[in-house]
Order: sequence, then structure tokens, then C-alpha cells
Amino acid sequence: MSGSLARLVFPALRWRSHSFDHEQAKIDAALAAGVGGFIIFGGTRETVTALTGELRRQAGRPLLLGADLERGGAQQVQGLTELPPPAALGYLADLDATRSCGVITGSEARSIGINWAFAPVCDLDLEPKNPIVQTRAFGADPMRVGEHAAVWIRGLQEHGVLGCAKHYPGHGRTTQDSHETLPLVTTPGAELQQVDVTPFEYAIRAGVGSVMSAFVAFPAWDASGRAASFSSAILGYLRDPLNFAGLVVTDALIMAGASATQPVPAATVTAVAAGCDALLYVEDVRNVIAALDRAIGSDIPTARADEALARYEAAVATWDAGADQGLPDVAAHGAFADGLADRASHVLRGDVSRIRTPVTVSIVDDDVGGPYAVGPREVFTQTLRDAGVPVGQRATGNAQRLILVYAEPRSWKGRADLGQRSLAQLRRLAPGAQLVVLFGHPRLARQIPGGAPIVCCWHGQPLMQRAAARRVMSWLQ
Repeated sequence: MSGSLARLVFPALRWRSHSFDHEQAKIDAALAAGVGGFIIFGGTRETVTALTGELRRQAGRPLLLGADLERGGAQQVQGLTELPPPAALGYLADLDATRSCGVITGSEARSIGINWAFAPVCDLDLEPKNPIVQTRAFGADPMRVGEHAAVWIRGLQEHGVLGCAKHYPGHGRTTQDSHETLPLVTTPGAELQQVDVTPFEYAIRAGVGSVMSAFVAFPAWDASGRAASFSSAILGYLRDPLNFAGLVVTDALIMAGASATQPVPAATVTAVAAGCDALLYVEDVRNVIAALDRAIGSDIPTARADEALARYEAAVATWDAGADQGLPDVAAHGAFADGLADRASHVLRGDVSRIRTPVTVSIVDDDVGGPYAVGPREVFTQTLRDAGVPVGQRATGNAQRLILVYAEPRSWKGRADLGQRSLAQLRRLAPGAQLVVLFGHPRLARQIPGGAPIVCCWHGQPLMQRAAARRVMSWLQ
């Protein structure tokens, strides 16, 4: 008879008010219940290093400690290196650079005690109305995406961090966000297997240690209409014929796609029974573990429970072992990332020969209003000012207007295109602009009115804002 399935449960810890102290009661209860590890959101190098060390000390056993690191360690942890989004790497078509991004992510994560990265995204950028993939994907071509994913995984895992190919069998065809609802993809199963699954095959051949399943339903593959995470048919395809032997994991169980048809404790039972070996972002830890343990021998066959536990134990033994490689050279990593950002920024529309000063900067922020605060928006302007470029507050007199459009794929945003508020701002601002900088997917350029040149800078992260400022400075008169 199996023991408790608590090891399959992974709660989230969030940095707030410059500390993780408010999470201590959750940590105490979760470790006492026997969870397999945690997911870490936010923090600094110092606070996360202290947290991961204390979690292991308090647990007295190995743990898997994961984080979303699609754009490098600084996506979560201040003081680590920001890397361009996957779409920018796909645009560069430089597999050596993509591998280096995996190396940087792995070495930096390992140095602060994180041994599981929820990346790379293996979804395909197939659907223009997709609200959640977009620049998170390496591109639309299955083989090219697979090649980038494979080299990134090798770079990451060779530096001591478990990779996670996501979101199997592919989130690229959805027109809805699984944070908000359960998306439905009606594409025939054979086409999904031949196209969308291809990057996951590359990831598996590269030795990826875990695969994240999607809260997306594919009724032409599984007529029950269950999301992939709850489908033994779809998850079973990973094992046979794809021969994947690692951890199959859910996406975050706080997402609406997870609880669309049943409450989370029951959903976790269905997920494990269908073939999942790890349950991410569990909030109701006590009730989920109780539901899992009650189901052993009934809804979850004992052999399936034993298999999931064995896979967890194998993963934690592999990825929690070994010393880290010492403190990474974050300054060198940052210089490398700046070089990639400069190469990835490019003119999408028009011709820019010169920009006259003084300039004024107007921001059209399509990302405000969601559950999470947007990142800093002043980095572009501050970079110009630090270089001595005169930047005014508003376009008056002979000041030349630059427009910054922030339009990232964000959880719960629910749309791919620019919103009505942003379009209204652009109709007012764009006609007199010298230049528009698009921090988003290149295809959004078609929504920007007027004839001003447009530069694509992919994402609003500070890394790309600095690259945009350097590009502008190269055109200054």
C-alpha cells in the first residue's frame, strides 16, 4: 500500500513587503504535511538564497524548489540576469545564444537554491488571437521551436536545474487564457500529434526532466472534453509512444481551467489518476492531501500512486544532489543579455534615419488593470537622461514625440490585441510621432495608426527598455 501522496503537492510562496516572513505559517504546515517542495515568486538574491536554505534545513530532506524562469532568473529574482523573451531568441535564430540563455538561467538559479525551472515554453505561436502565448513562444515552426527548446534545456540541466517543457500538448491554438477559463481546441488529434507535439518530442530527446500539461481541452483527441492534465489518453501519449520517463506536472491549480469542472481537491485526484506526478500551486494543502490519500486504491490505483511517488523520489534525488557551481558572473551575463537585446530589436515599419532632440516620451500601457502590478516603465526614459539626452514631459514647441507601447501576454488579460483604451490613445498620439517603440509581439504593429516608424522590442522588461533607448540614441541628431 502506498504512503501519503503529499510529496506530489507544491504550494507557492510569494515575496511581499520585501520579505517571505508572512509565509512562515504556510511553510510550517506544508512541511509538516510532507509536501515535495515549493514554487517561489519574487525576492532578491539574498532573500531567496536565505529562503531556500531555510526550507531545506527545516525540511531535513531534499526538496524541489521551482520558479517561472522563461526570461531568466530576473523574471522572479532581483539581482539575477534578465534575458529576452523566447520570441526574440527565435527571431535571432542563433541556437548557440539560446543554449547560453539556458546555461545562464541554470547557473544563476542553482546559485540561489532553485533547482526547478518551469521553462521552456514549447507552445507554437500559431493563433494571432491567442492571449497568453505570443512572445512566450520561440516561434511558429515546430522544428525550429523544438531546436531552440532542446538546446535551452541542455544548457539549463547541465548546470544543475530541472527543466520543464510546457504546456503539453500545446497552448498555441487557443483563443482564450486558461487562467480565466477552460479553452477548447477542436483541431484533429492527428494534426496535434504531428505539429503541436513536435517541440515536446525535441525536448524529450534532449532529456528534459519534466513536462507541464495544459489546462486546455482537445475533444478531437479525448472525446471526454477533459483538459489535458486530466486526460489519460493525452498524458499516456507522452509515455507511449514518446517514451517520456520523467515527471508529468499540472499547471498552476489556481487557474480557472483547473477547476472548471470540479473543485481543486477532486481535480488533483483526477490529475494523478490520469498520469500527473506533481501538482503545482496548491493553496488548500491539507484538503488536497486528504483527498489524494483517500483516493489511493480507488480513484487512484495503488500502482499509479506508487509510480507517481517513485518518479518524484527519482527527480528530487537527481536534482537536489550536488553542489552548486559557485557564484555566477552576473555582470558578464548581463552584458551578454544586452548584446542579445540589441540584436533582437529591429525596425518593423518605416525608415528611421535620425531623431531630433529634445524628445518627449508618451506611454501607452496596454497591460495595466490585471491582478499583478506591471513592471517599471521609466527605464527607457532614465536611460536616455543618464546619457545626457534631453527628455521633456510633454510635446510642446519643437519637442519630438516618442511613443512606447507596452503590450505583453499577461495572465488574466484575456486578449491578444490592443485594447480600446490603448487604441484611442494611439489615434490621438501617433499622427505626430517621430517613432513608436512596441514592447510586444510584432504583429501588433498593424494596429498602430499613422505612418511613424515602429521598432519592435518584444517585451516591456527593463532589459528591452534599455535596448530600445540605445537604439534611439544611435539615431539622435
